Amino acid sequence: MLTWKNVLQFAREGSPKPDRVMNLSIEEWKQKLSPDVFEITRLRGTERPFSGEYCGVFELALYACVCCGALLFDASYKFESGTGWPSFTQPISDNAVKYSADFSHGMERIEALCNTCEAHLGHVFPDGPSPSGLRFCMNSKSLIKVEEAQVGHKETVTFGGGCFWCTEAIFESLKGVEKVRSGYSGGSIVNPTYRQVCSGTTGHAEVIQIEFDPKVISFEDLVKIHLYTHDPTTVNRQGADVGSQYRSAIFYHSEAQKLTAEKVIKALTPEFDNKIVTEVSRLANYYPAEDYHQNYYAQNATQPYCQAVISPKLAKLRAKYKDKLK
Repeated sequence: MLTWKNVLQFAREGSPKPDRVMNLSIEEWKQKLSPDVFEITRLRGTERPFSGEYCGVFELALYACVCCGALLFDASYKFESGTGWPSFTQPISDNAVKYSADFSHGMERIEALCNTCEAHLGHVFPDGPSPSGLRFCMNSKSLIKVEEAQVGHKETVTFGGGCFWCTEAIFESLKGVEKVRSGYSGGSIVNPTYRQVCSGTTGHAEVIQIEFDPKVISFEDLVKIHLYTHDPTTVNRQGADVGSQYRSAIFYHSEAQKLTAEKVIKALTPEFDNKIVTEVSRLANYYPAEDYHQNYYAQNATQPYCQAVISPKLAKLRAKYKDKLK
């Protein structure tokens, strides 16, 4: 947890390195942003107190930089400060925010900027609630709400990782995963058949659609498990299964899922010998597979394919993620 001491140190000695950097010229930002957002984020303006869209909003959500989309704050750290600006006690990660000494207007303050694109967000003060004692006083126009949090609700994601018999068996084993259904996504044919998808001409990938409880298992953990239990470095191939229908893919359902998936892929890249080629794209369609494909491993565990291909994957899962299993 960041404290005022950390903030002062970052302002003096430099902030933690961001996950990525986005550099545009002032003219490029001016073309990209609306005039009021440009004024605040690029020219260090301030919106009037109690005028911002997120000032009185307290439902759980994630907030990102309006300029570059980098995740900045989780609303579970949002509180009513009475100041007239959205206030948080912590950023979403230690390297999400950049800190800079600000001596403008005859005051000595710590400016908070997006660590990815250096958009002006607001300022940080040491008068927040415990335990951190911090108040990140933000401009609403510097933020965008990217996902309503799924507290008390289920969340859905769609993964492709080769034959869906394999991926289905893996994710059905996890605590917090409440439903897994095999199907087809990413192509142009409406309600394709297995035979059509296997031809490799429909553009669809064999996928599983997962319904999970984010209070029990996080989306980030699901992405990590997905990457570890298939080969995300081969293009249109998983072992002996060759074709675009077997491509590695994450079809995200929200902007927050996209950002998290990209972050996890970047973090795990050094652990693989080759480049991760997993497709990350918004879900455009999903069609359930035929009934005989559903719950396949549980009903056919003694079949040669299941023994030779799926069982070793499950063994790998048990070895690495024993604590995540039902």
